[in-house]
Amino acid sequence: MSAVRVRQHVNPLSQKYQQPIATPDWQRVYADPHRSLHIDIGCGRGKFLMQMAQQHADCNFLGLEIREPLVIQANLERASLALTNLHFLFCNVNQSLHSLLAAYTTGRLQQVTIQFPDPWFKKRHQKRRVVQPKLVNELANHLISGGWVLLQSDIEEVAIEMRDRFLDHPTFVPQGSGGWLADNPLPVPTEREQLVREQGDPVYRALFVRQ
Repeated sequence: MSAVRVRQHVNPLSQKYQQPIATPDWQRVYADPHRSLHIDIGCGRGKFLMQMAQQHADCNFLGLEIREPLVIQANLERASLALTNLHFLFCNVNQSLHSLLAAYTTGRLQQVTIQFPDPWFKKRHQKRRVVQPKLVNELANHLISGGWVLLQSDIEEVAIEMRDRFLDHPTFVPQGSGGWLADNPLPVPTEREQLVREQGDPVYRALFVRQ
C-alpha cells in the first residue's frame, strides 16, 4: 500500500477541529469490546499500533490522529491485516477524548502513549501542543488505578513540558529514579524513535502511573 502524502503539521486550534467527533459504536469497532484499552495519541501512520495489536491480542488498541488522510490509510491497512482489536479515529484529541472515553464503558483504559508529538517550536504556537492540562486531567479521570502513560520525544524542551504537566497532577506518579528512562519499556519502537536511534540522538522518555 503506497504511503499517502499529507501536511506535516495541522493547527489543532483552527475552527475545523473544534467540534468533538461522533462516538463510534464500540461493539462494532472491536471484536471484544470488554478488553482493556491502549490509546496512542498522535498515532501518525499507525505502524506502532499495528505491531502492538498483533503482539497483544488480549488488548484493544485505539489510534487518535488529527490528519485525516493518515487515519483513512491506517484503517485500510488494519483491515487488510484483519486486526479486530485495532481501530483508528480522526479527531482533535483535546476536543474529543472525554466523549470517546465516557462511551467506552465495556472495557477499561489501561495504557496511553504520547510519542514524538509535533513540537511547535515558536512560542506563540506552543498552545497548539497536544499535552495540555485539560488532556492530563482527562487521562487522570479515565485511566484505571495502576494504568500508565508513556511520554517520548527527541526534543528535550517538549519532553520537559509534557513531563512537568503530569508531575503537576496529584494522580500521576513518575516511575524510575526521577530522571529520564534509559530504555523504552514497550517492545515496539515508533518509526520516529527508530530514525532518532539511527542518527545517534537521545530520546527523552518518562512513564507515569495513575495511583
